[in-house]
Amino acid sequence: MTQLSQTPRLRNQVALVTGGGRGIGRAIAESLAGAGAAVAITSRSPDELNETVRVIEKDGGRAAAYPADVTDAAQIQSAVTAIEASLGPIDVLVNNAGSPGPLRPLLETEVADWWRAMEVNLLGPLLCTRLVLPGMVSRRCGRIINVSSGGGANAIPFFSSYVCGKTAVIRFTECLALETKPYGIAVFSIAPGTVRTAMSEYSLNSPDGKKWLPWFKRIFDEGLAVPAERPAALVLELASGRADSLSGRFLSIYDDLDELLKSAADLEQKNLYALKVERLAAPPNPAMASIMAAARKTG
Repeated sequence: MTQLSQTPRLRNQVALVTGGGRGIGRAIAESLAGAGAAVAITSRSPDELNETVRVIEKDGGRAAAYPADVTDAAQIQSAVTAIEASLGPIDVLVNNAGSPGPLRPLLETEVADWWRAMEVNLLGPLLCTRLVLPGMVSRRCGRIINVSSGGGANAIPFFSSYVCGKTAVIRFTECLALETKPYGIAVFSIAPGTVRTAMSEYSLNSPDGKKWLPWFKRIFDEGLAVPAERPAALVLELASGRADSLSGRFLSIYDDLDELLKSAADLEQKNLYALKVERLAAPPNPAMASIMAAARKTG
C-alpha cells in the first residue's frame, strides 16, 4: 500500500481523469486512487487504460476504464453516464488528455491537423466539463483541474496549435472559476512541467520535432525534466480542497502552494497567476476599470 493510500483525503469521492492510460494521466489516476477516490479513466486506448486499472487495483485502489475520445460528444456522454451509474456522481474532473499538434511552421501545416490538436486540447475539456458541471452545481461542490502547459503563457514558434489550445484552456479556467464560484466549485489550470511521456518523446525524436524544436532536447540534457509524480502531487493537493481559495489561478509544479495560500487575497486583488497583457504606462481609465471589475463579480 502506498503512503498516499494511508491518508485517504478523497475517500468516498469519484474522480474522472481523461488521458488516464499513460504518462501524467496514469500518475494522476494512481495518486487520486491512493488518496481514497474511486477513479474513472478514459482515453482512446483500452489496453493502456486496463493497465492503469491493474496497477491501481494491485495497490489496493479502486479504478475503472471507460474508453472514449474526448472530442466525441456522444462517446464522452456515454462514458460519464456509465461512470455515474457505476461509481457515483463525479466530484473531481481532471482534464488531462492532450495532443502536441503539428510541429512545423504554419505555412507547412494542414489546417485540419492544426485544428484537430485544438479539438483535443480545448474541445475535450469543454465537453467533459459541460457534462459534469450540472451535477456539481446541484450539489454545490466539485473541483475541475485542467492540465495546461507553461507553453500556454508563452509564444513558441512552430508549435502554434498546442500553444493556442493550452492558452485557451488557461483563460477558459479563469472564466469558469468566476461563473461557478457562487456554487462552491473550484477550477484550476496547471503547468505540469516537462515529463518524459509519449508526447515529449514525439517532440524530441520525430523528424519535425528535431528540425523545428531543437531547444526542447536541452530540457532533458540539462536535467530540467520532472517525474510524472510531480504534477500528480499538485493535482492531488488541488483535488483535496486545500487550495480552493486559489480557484481560477494558473499554477505550476514549481509554485510553493503554502506561500500562495498565505497570499490568496493579494493574488485575487492583483489578479496574479492569470493571463494578462502588460502595457507601457498609460493614463488610468477609471470608468473602464470599474466596468471590468463589475464584469468579474459573480453573485
